[in-house]
Amino acid sequence: MSEEKSVATIRTLAADVVQKANSGHPGAPMGMARMAHILWTEIMKYSPKDPDWIARDRFVLSNGHSCALQYIMLYLTGYDSISMDDLKQFRQFGSKTPGHPERHATKGIEVSTGPLGQGISNAVGMALAETHLAATYNKPDHTIFDNYTWVFCGDGCLQEGVASEACSLAGHLGLGKLIVLYDDNNITIDGETDLSFTEDVGKRFDAYGWQVLEVKDGNNDGEAIRAAITLAKQETNKPTIIKVKTVIGFGSSKEGTHGVHGAPLGADDIVQLKDKFGFDSKQSFVVPEDVLKNYRAAVDAGKKRVADFNSKLAAYEAKYPKEAAEIKRRFAGKLPEGWEKCLPTYEAGSKAVATRSLSGQVLNAVAAIMPEIVGGSADLTPSNKTQLKCSGDYQKATPAGRYIRFGVREHGMGAVGNGIHAYGGFIPFTATFLTFIEYMFPAVRLAALSGHQHLFIMTHDSIGVGEDGPTHQPIEQVNLCRATPNCLMFRPADGNETSGSYKVALESPFTPSVFALSRQNLPQLAGSSIEAVAKGAYTLVEEKNPDLIFVATGSEVSGCVEAAKLMDKKVGVVSMPCQKLFDEQSIEYRRSVLPFKVPIIAVEAAAAAGWYKYSHHAITMKTFGGSGKGAHALDHFGFVPKKIAEAATAWLAGAGKEIAAQGFAVPAQFEPATKRDLHYLEH
Repeated sequence: MSEEKSVATIRTLAADVVQKANSGHPGAPMGMARMAHILWTEIMKYSPKDPDWIARDRFVLSNGHSCALQYIMLYLTGYDSISMDDLKQFRQFGSKTPGHPERHATKGIEVSTGPLGQGISNAVGMALAETHLAATYNKPDHTIFDNYTWVFCGDGCLQEGVASEACSLAGHLGLGKLIVLYDDNNITIDGETDLSFTEDVGKRFDAYGWQVLEVKDGNNDGEAIRAAITLAKQETNKPTIIKVKTVIGFGSSKEGTHGVHGAPLGADDIVQLKDKFGFDSKQSFVVPEDVLKNYRAAVDAGKKRVADFNSKLAAYEAKYPKEAAEIKRRFAGKLPEGWEKCLPTYEAGSKAVATRSLSGQVLNAVAAIMPEIVGGSADLTPSNKTQLKCSGDYQKATPAGRYIRFGVREHGMGAVGNGIHAYGGFIPFTATFLTFIEYMFPAVRLAALSGHQHLFIMTHDSIGVGEDGPTHQPIEQVNLCRATPNCLMFRPADGNETSGSYKVALESPFTPSVFALSRQNLPQLAGSSIEAVAKGAYTLVEEKNPDLIFVATGSEVSGCVEAAKLMDKKVGVVSMPCQKLFDEQSIEYRRSVLPFKVPIIAVEAAAAAGWYKYSHHAITMKTFGGSGKGAHALDHFGFVPKKIAEAATAWLAGAGKEIAAQGFAVPAQFEPATKRDLHYLEH
């Protein structure tokens, strides 16, 4: 059975897969077919029947639009997740072969890719994770963690800024087991890359601190590909990028053009393609028996690798039982027994503290007993309060460190954090100012879509930031996060709520969490608790038959408590640290917190979007903020107790009176409980 026959099988199968779907990208899979063949049959360490085996090499298809190639390789090598019927259902609703790789839909897919640049950036996190675990758990006489991270990427990935950020960091950190095969085919959707992309990629990556290699003919020269990979593996102090020159859509009558990038080849082209490669043009989805047998040898090889590794792990466990138990616990996604006892609690009336500082206290408390907590800040460590006291920095010379200096690279940081989680055995955290979550939001969105338990620690959460002004004062960001499915946005009001927010986040293994934390000091409130946060909202100040209820988050909660004291009405106060958790509660509970026939006013120093689900009126931001003392900004925009009370009193005398008389309801009192669920489709 020849290599040529195997590679031709991949190419014709890719053409058939996209043609049947009448949608997709056949060109890149056809151009990268030889690379894929060599990697899956000779280079990568994996086990098709145990796709989550912890010692496997990790593979990332960063140019996710070419996913027909990855699905074909999973099928050929014997993964149970992909059958021939699944290939025939490519891009169909609910199939296991969606239009871009989805981590939760298909076993064998390490990360969800498609938004270009994200995958290669995830791979940096995966390579970082391997070096950290190796430094933490490997012993002179026992090597447990020793895998490579492989990436296929295209021109589009390398044009995206996120890839630049992550690859710059990878070079700084010297991630020698990260190897990227760059499909250098000079074509994007618009046409040839010289329309917009004429830089010397090799020089750029050389400047990043990478080893740069080149294969001049990736379509035909398998030996050159093998030689480049050998050199890449020999370089242990630098990541490697191999520029593999290919012809997109190799074999098609439209090869080398953008016409083969994102559309089916067409029936006539497929006929000539199959004739050219010696296949029967009247048949589709053909895999010759000898080709399949050769690929399926990966099944037994993988089983042997797993058995050998399990023997190594058993010997390791006999000598290092504590470390082995910790590895197993971490990769099972279990938290240490009784971990929640370490969460700080706070007495009402004790010292006022900014929630960013309280977050730092909680983070350090849990990190001290959870070695899986690893992360860092985008050059804002003193402001974000994220320094880990229990560990030093992760650097090239100190990979056992757990604190990562990401530099001013928010987007890269978010994507690298997702990759750390995707590796397994980690709960990553990343931090910056809340305003700058917009720099990294594509990574936040992919964390939610993929089910990454990633803690996004966002400080300086409102106009209370003060002097830095409206460029640094968040308005719309909390609503962006709240609108994102499977993403928890916490805005805690005090220390107990901060601890409670971390508790929920750490107990949510398939959900990212965003923490919006104050710069200004906030009082410790009577009635707050760690447990109450899990309900999303709860009654902080209770009044029997109230005339009004304030519902607020974060720094505005204490303002509402004081405003209620200034009013000549019976005013209750509800703290709502997480809207999404409240939506998940029963209708009965929601009605007990937000009762019928009581006017409800929401108060938050952010945009109003979403609040009319819970309230009849909202005291919120309607403009950007302003530069000056934080206290002055809060006063000017009406978020001090006196002005909250005045605004509420005026509203009650007008529209609020009608609402009280008529008993108008709000949607939260009626809507069915929601559910966070990654598996909303049966794949």
